[in-house]
Amino acid sequence: MGVIVENPDHVGNVDIVVGIPSYNEADSISFPTDVASRGLVDYFPNKKAVIINVDNNSQDGTRDTFMNTPTKVPKIYISTPEGVKGKGNNFKNLFEAVVELNAKAVVVVDADLKSITPQWIQYLGEPIFAGFNYVTPIYVRHKYDGSITNHIAYPLLRTLFGLRVRQPIGGDFGFSGRMARAFLAEKLWNDNVGNFGIDIWMTTVAIARRFRVCQTFLGSPKSHRAKDPSKDLGPMFTQVVMTIFDLMVDFEYLWKDTTESWPSSIFGFGLGVEEKPPSVSVNTEALHKSFTSGFERYGTIWKKIVPQPEFIEIYKLKKTPRNKFYYPSDLWARILFSFAIAYRNGEIPPERVIESMIPFYHSRILSFVNKTKQMDIKECEEYFEGINRVFEDEKYYLIKRWDEAQKKLGHKLFK
Repeated sequence: MGVIVENPDHVGNVDIVVGIPSYNEADSISFPTDVASRGLVDYFPNKKAVIINVDNNSQDGTRDTFMNTPTKVPKIYISTPEGVKGKGNNFKNLFEAVVELNAKAVVVVDADLKSITPQWIQYLGEPIFAGFNYVTPIYVRHKYDGSITNHIAYPLLRTLFGLRVRQPIGGDFGFSGRMARAFLAEKLWNDNVGNFGIDIWMTTVAIARRFRVCQTFLGSPKSHRAKDPSKDLGPMFTQVVMTIFDLMVDFEYLWKDTTESWPSSIFGFGLGVEEKPPSVSVNTEALHKSFTSGFERYGTIWKKIVPQPEFIEIYKLKKTPRNKFYYPSDLWARILFSFAIAYRNGEIPPERVIESMIPFYHSRILSFVNKTKQMDIKECEEYFEGINRVFEDEKYYLIKRWDEAQKKLGHKLFK
């Protein structure tokens, strides 16, 4: 059985699509659906519009809740076949629908959003009609929300490709019909991209393929199901990080020649929103334990991945008490680069490389939490800016070691 499509209003060509990817979101999808409809009616009254729920064959009634939500805008329900899961697979169905409907603009919002307003549809959609191809959000988030973004995705993307896009895996995006066609033509597509790797894949492809990318102020804090970074990793961490590392291999020719970063275009203006995103609590004890016990579990792998000078620095931290635990950002950058190189080299199975990276990621968050306890969100953001500049300063280290490893790999191939 193939893709399931329900189009009761027989919608044909449209100007703008709002896409809502979902899996078992019956308890939350009605709210963003209603808000999306109001946003389309208020801000794009002269555009033909449709709301599409791209679903993973949810068995909790997501489809019924979506289709029965009263809206002034027609709706389409599209689902992957039974047994096919993954956010990226939902997006693939969305790209195909967008091309088929000949839509000029697409706005995508998360199904579990509590903070979406009709203006979000305006702010994510308008830049597309103004000539941009890809739009990422800027919103206030709690300093401990979005840890994969803050400590891995944003610094790596910015350092590698030279464009400052603060929320590259934010979940809420705008893109053009032309961009959707480009996504469908892209050669890198695997299970990681078909799942949670999709956001970083889209953002990286948009930047690397030289499409016009901007950020837009959404004007209200992101409020969704917040997660404690010490325990809620699940498959997301693995899929996002593996996708970034795969893209590093694909676009090596590009990032090696990128020497500095620049701000992206920014659409709209900061609305001076009160800083009250939902609070995120962090279990620092679990973070500390993950790191210290990592030496027994992964010590031999770590020695293969992390060069000796950095490993010695890390080893010294083993006995540091939890509340005093801290190491500088240049060390974190080198560790992260070392894992990317080990992943590319292929001498250790890729899943094992990423699994052994998790205690380091936890140690990084612990270090960050200890450093920023007294900082408010604004101060924290300034601190992040400093961290990113440190990453950019360390890029020479990545290129040098990447090339050295490549030479060694080359010798092995030709022996």
